[in-house]
Amino acid sequence: MTLHDGRYPVGAAPGLAEGWTLDRLTSPSRLFGANGLRTGPDGRVYIAQVTGSQISALDIGTGQLDTVSAKGGDIIAPDDVAFDPSGNLYATEVMDGRVSARSADGRARVLRDDVPSANGITFHQGRLFIGECREGGRLLELDLNGGAPRVLLENVPSPNAMEVGPDGLLYFPVMGANEIWRIDPDGGEPERVAGGLGVPDAVKFDSQGQIVSTQVHSGQVLRIDPRTGDSTVLATLNPGLDNLTFVGDRLFVSNFTGEITEILDGGQTQTVLPGGLNWPLDLTVGADGELYIADGTYFYVLGRDGALRTVGMLFTPGYPGFLRGVTATGPGEFVVTTSGGQVARYRPADSETAVLADGFDQLYGVAVGPGDDVVVAELGTGRVLSIRDSQIGMLGSGLHDPIGVAIAPDGGYLVSEAGAGRVVRLDGSRAETVLDGLQRPQGVLVRDRQLYVVDAGAKALIAFDLADRSRRTIAADLPVGAPAGVVPKPLRGMPPFSGPQGPFAGIAAGPDGTLYLSADGDGSVLALRQVGHHG
Repeated sequence: MTLHDGRYPVGAAPGLAEGWTLDRLTSPSRLFGANGLRTGPDGRVYIAQVTGSQISALDIGTGQLDTVSAKGGDIIAPDDVAFDPSGNLYATEVMDGRVSARSADGRARVLRDDVPSANGITFHQGRLFIGECREGGRLLELDLNGGAPRVLLENVPSPNAMEVGPDGLLYFPVMGANEIWRIDPDGGEPERVAGGLGVPDAVKFDSQGQIVSTQVHSGQVLRIDPRTGDSTVLATLNPGLDNLTFVGDRLFVSNFTGEITEILDGGQTQTVLPGGLNWPLDLTVGADGELYIADGTYFYVLGRDGALRTVGMLFTPGYPGFLRGVTATGPGEFVVTTSGGQVARYRPADSETAVLADGFDQLYGVAVGPGDDVVVAELGTGRVLSIRDSQIGMLGSGLHDPIGVAIAPDGGYLVSEAGAGRVVRLDGSRAETVLDGLQRPQGVLVRDRQLYVVDAGAKALIAFDLADRSRRTIAADLPVGAPAGVVPKPLRGMPPFSGPQGPFAGIAAGPDGTLYLSADGDGSVLALRQVGHHG
């Protein structure tokens, strides 16, 4: 196995065709986002990463980051982790509704597979407690031997990461109520501890017996007195905070972006791991010439200074939901597809989303064709659809994993059929092969009669001349798709936050001909430029 300090085993540097250059516009991500945090018995900080199906351990002394449970392994979409005194790790698998136990020698077994949206988890005096982060969620005590769970509480509006306090009561944030509650682990009525917060999603206790809680919506880290509910702001960070842990008296918090921050005295903070892109997914160049990046939970613009700026995120007013496909349609306006099955027109500056059509199964690419027809690929049903004035038309069906869509020079539609390893042209309802022999084509783009295809399976960018039908590989060994030998397990989604999630190595072109690629393998954005042929 390749050892790597980060999320992706580094292979060969990308190989380029003559006359092309490649620049990395954003740094590779160290993690696939950062969700649950827990200090392990070895003193390292264990980081659950839902979208990467990965658990990593960070040594805060040396900065060394090791993969403990890798993508493609037994644990799928881990959201939170806990340890028992013997060093066994317990992980909630939020998208599969499972809880798994992983022994110190690395063997995993499924403890339960019938706990929808399993999320918060804590181990206390031989007892394992979990919460289902969903509307009408339950708090459960799990039987470590596989017996039926004991229900502590039902119909809780999205409980999240929990901990037993010094008083022996179980404390948990209730996101839907914007409150923190507690309950006796042996049963009884819950009690409200604090309310009017910034949407709490995790609670832990410091050495003084005070609650410390991250607020996903406001980005605040609060210290809360469990007796009075009074709160103090320890620090204010970016929204998207997910969890926290203590190493001794040192406090660390996670963000959806993968950023791990240490909270110091006096509101000061220190970045321990920088944030980055979770995927990235589709890309588009806006009317302003800037590059916009769909990253699921976030929508970014990449400034000319190389900095990623958040245009919108899951907790921003008017955000369409988990973004996947995106195309710019005018100044400040985008048409997007979401993992929840919506096609929408999104105006982030106005905090405004207009849903054009809804109820689809795993939407991916989107393009706007002649006459302002919106064309989308629906992977779940194998269809390509057009939407105009709320009327839905069928452009193609029976396709094997359609992902990317592009408009051909003659106004026809080109679709990457990832499951069939080809790009097809839809003519009437027939699919005519344009380019085959690919492994898993995703993003497609047409420019100057050239069809560009990101083949995530072959880790290559292919150029195909639509006029003379010649093809060549522009770049090889790209950090797209899963690492060699890894078959990722499906990510089934986290209602109501997202539907099924999956990779989409997108491609876009700037007005000067620069090609922009989503390197979803290492979490960076690449720019490819043609410098002219020499000799």
